[in-house]
Amino acid sequence: MNVPDYYDYLCAAREQLWNFLRALPAEDLDRDLIAGERFHNIKDLLLHVVDVEDHWVHGVARGARGYHDQDYTHEWGIPNARQYDLNWILSYGRSVQTETLKFLASRPDMDAQVALIQDDPETSSVSLDQLMWNVMTHEVRHTAQIALLIRLLGHTPPWLDYLRFARPQTLVQ
Repeated sequence: MNVPDYYDYLCAAREQLWNFLRALPAEDLDRDLIAGERFHNIKDLLLHVVDVEDHWVHGVARGARGYHDQDYTHEWGIPNARQYDLNWILSYGRSVQTETLKFLASRPDMDAQVALIQDDPETSSVSLDQLMWNVMTHEVRHTAQIALLIRLLGHTPPWLDYLRFARPQTLVQ
């Protein structure tokens, strides 16, 4: 499997998840269900996923000014997403996704080395392919956490398995 194909799956799964989250009560999205210093609720995890893609793909790999570099009132590693309406987070996510899709459509050299010195002192560089897989795996892990939080709130999360999106669609007669 290649990065653009898997990223397409993530885009389709995101759309399903985002549509589902729009239907939940706002208080469920902000309800603290996780103890700790960084991520406490669904919106925190959702915003963190977008921030990480923005940072790694656009800020680090492309060397572009990421959306997170704009005048947002949150630290990209500690989102504190209660301050944002869900629609703002989803709009930000759609903007980052659009830029990532454009970047992947440009057919970048996936073997090119990306310097990580500022972000990961243990590793000097990785290939763009490795960086993209890191970003995508990161999203899958946090999407699973979001699905668990949805269940803890008493709802049934959408079915986001890869095969649901990858299998050929059968014609209904």
